[in-house]
Amino acid sequence: MTGGSGAPQRNVSSADGSAELLRFPWAVSVLATVLITTIVVDILGNLLVIFSVFRNRKLRKAGNAFVVSLAVADLVVAIYPYPLVLTAIFHDGWIAGYIHCQISGFLMGLSVIGSIFNITGIAINRYCYICHSLQYDKLFSNKNTVCYVILVWVLTTLAIVPNWFVESLQYDPRVYSCTFAQSVSSLYTITVVVVHFILPISIVTYCYLRIWVLVIQVRKRVKPDNRLKIKPHDFRNFLTMFVVFVLFAVCWAPLNLIGLAVAVNPRLGLAIPEWLFTASYFMAYFNSCLNAVIYGVLNNNFRKEYKRIVMAIFKLRC
Repeated sequence: MTGGSGAPQRNVSSADGSAELLRFPWAVSVLATVLITTIVVDILGNLLVIFSVFRNRKLRKAGNAFVVSLAVADLVVAIYPYPLVLTAIFHDGWIAGYIHCQISGFLMGLSVIGSIFNITGIAINRYCYICHSLQYDKLFSNKNTVCYVILVWVLTTLAIVPNWFVESLQYDPRVYSCTFAQSVSSLYTITVVVVHFILPISIVTYCYLRIWVLVIQVRKRVKPDNRLKIKPHDFRNFLTMFVVFVLFAVCWAPLNLIGLAVAVNPRLGLAIPEWLFTASYFMAYFNSCLNAVIYGVLNNNFRKEYKRIVMAIFKLRC
């Protein structure tokens, strides 16, 4: 069901045509609480990430260009689509109209695809830095890195544009969102999951497995000391990005697996419980606020810069 006029759309049917949705009041409250928390932490945290990279010389590295780009991707959904979803939760239906529905769905797709492509860029960057250190400076010069980030967003835009041609951006009352409708086309859904999730995840997994193998070899002195040395702070930076990837995969895997299963066997769409589908969506939404927290917990440079920025703001207010 697409968002038509400005009139509210009640939860009388879902995107796959299932029967009237029955919700417990506490469930709606939980969804609203999760989304409000996500919006607040997303905006504050990712703004801290962006300001930290631009303020701190130690953080102004080529690899962190993808970190800033990832923070922008996370900010996009917190500024526009998530508030509209929150409004739909409070009104028990979409009230923003068709145009906002399409823009919201487009920006959500732009954010998630931009996130996975940037995470892929980070993994390739870390792989080159650790496993091919002699060629790294040439591969990831400042000019080249800017081109890579631009390429990520060009590919992201190209990946999301087909949704308008297949009319797959629709309002789904189960998740109060204008989002990708998995039931529009089985072939297209399978293509989306493979190209936008499975393929990037496979590339990132390969890069990080190679890094882990190399780290273990260095720790066990399988590699001669004069050939390769991994500095402690380089390993911590790698570990931070690895955790970002793992949490992204964990948060987005259920939704993608459900979409793939429904595309392969459409009958499963009626068998999947509504609570599982809704939970998978909001679990994916929640991921957008996690990265900034991970940087603060695991990366000492980010943590120190967070404190400096917060203290500077506090002094200004005083």
